[in-house]
Amino acid sequence: MIKTVLHPVSDLAKAKAVYAALLGAEPQSDSSYYVGFDIEGQHIGLVPGGGPQGMTSPVAYWHVPDIEAKLAELTAAGATVQEAAHDVGGGRLVATVTDPDGNVLGLLQDR
Repeated sequence: MIKTVLHPVSDLAKAKAVYAALLGAEPQSDSSYYVGFDIEGQHIGLVPGGGPQGMTSPVAYWHVPDIEAKLAELTAAGATVQEAAHDVGGGRLVATVTDPDGNVLGLLQDR
């Protein structure tokens, strides 16, 4: 299930204002490196400069119970690991793969 979509932004303050207006809510997470909104079970994140992963377009993150097992399943099916699973804080693991057409798919596991 997709519950998280991250958007790379060039100006965090301007993007925060636009997304707050769009979503009709203030962010729940608000820092210089990440702004996150939680709206009815959907998480929308703003990442300045595409973050360390260098995102150039929005990435949808599929929430999975076992990220390593899902990475193995996806690579066996033809996906390529772009960003290996790693902890981004609070026990949350993320990874990205690309499908055969180069589309980026995110994986997220909460421990």
